Amino acid sequence: MRTAAVLARHELRLLVSLLRWLARRPDSGGDGKGSVQVFGYAQGQGAVMAGFWFVCAVETFAMAVLLRNWPTAHRVVLVLDLYTLLFVAGLYAAWTVRPHLLHDDVLRVRQAAHVDLRVPLDRIAAVRRETRTTHERADGELNLPVGSRTTVTLQLTVPIAHFTLLGRRRDVTLIRLHADDDRALADAVTRARSGSSVRPDRPR
Repeated sequence: MRTAAVLARHELRLLVSLLRWLARRPDSGGDGKGSVQVFGYAQGQGAVMAGFWFVCAVETFAMAVLLRNWPTAHRVVLVLDLYTLLFVAGLYAAWTVRPHLLHDDVLRVRQAAHVDLRVPLDRIAAVRRETRTTHERADGELNLPVGSRTTVTLQLTVPIAHFTLLGRRRDVTLIRLHADDDRALADAVTRARSGSSVRPDRPR
């Protein structure tokens, strides 16, 4: 029952994200406390998701034709296919309207509707621009790639708790994430941490 409730909340967040996307109202914190900087991570994914959605739409039509003589099976498959189309649209919408947010003292690292991790700035030991396209699972590391790529790495001073979609706790000390403008995000986090305008260099 708990798993079903978690999944239902996730689907609801996708639906809300889709409505926000249609209304062009991104989720930028909304608490009214202090300044908030917004950093997107879905740039360039629109064409990929549109292509995937189109393939799903073609499959929906094809199955409707193939099962037209079996009404019960036709209705069941049609509902599943329509749900898939809604899910794909909601997933892209969540990427778009739920960006990373930098508040005065915390960085909210987000990915679609399933990750919203608050990282206190005083727990960030280092931030660096680092493009990676391979991510092996390792203890203490959280990888949040978009299009199989991460561009910013956060090294933490002490572990923070990350809870997976199904509620499993993982303590992480290193976070890799993607940002459309990795330089701007790295610079902003560095300034917020130290009040300095020093720009972190990209490792060679």
